[in-house]
Amino acid sequence: MMRGGVRCLSLVGLLAGALAIAACDSNVIKHGVQFHEGDLQQVQPGMTQEQVRMNLGTPSTTAVVGTSQAYYYISSTATQTAFMLPTEQDRQVVAVYFSPGGTVERVANYGMKDGRVFDYVSRTTPAPGGKDDGIIKQLFRNLGTKQIFGD
Repeated sequence: MMRGGVRCLSLVGLLAGALAIAACDSNVIKHGVQFHEGDLQQVQPGMTQEQVRMNLGTPSTTAVVGTSQAYYYISSTATQTAFMLPTEQDRQVVAVYFSPGGTVERVANYGMKDGRVFDYVSRTTPAPGGKDDGIIKQLFRNLGTKQIFGD
């Protein structure tokens, strides 16, 4: 009788240990617009705003930059361990800039590189005081802070 009780306790202990290890596993959480490879190449200069929405979907936010409009598609990647709050690891902002006539002027894919906002398409950082410098900085302001996502 004693042997069965020890076996049962061992099994329960093993199961509890396995659950504890599984609870410490990190989860990757993705929010926002997730583009497939090639989606951004479909957006070409001269396309209308409607054509851009048909290809990329509804933008996360829009803004008037100078005399023209811009669409911003925002995505973020966070990790969450056990019962801790998620911590954002990366944020990408795809900006589609339109000419005053309402057609695509250029596309930029902003991310973080060496702690600075970086355009992966033109391989440049936004110029200080540029026409959309403030908007881009605002979109990256809280990168790396713990956040609770409401999706």
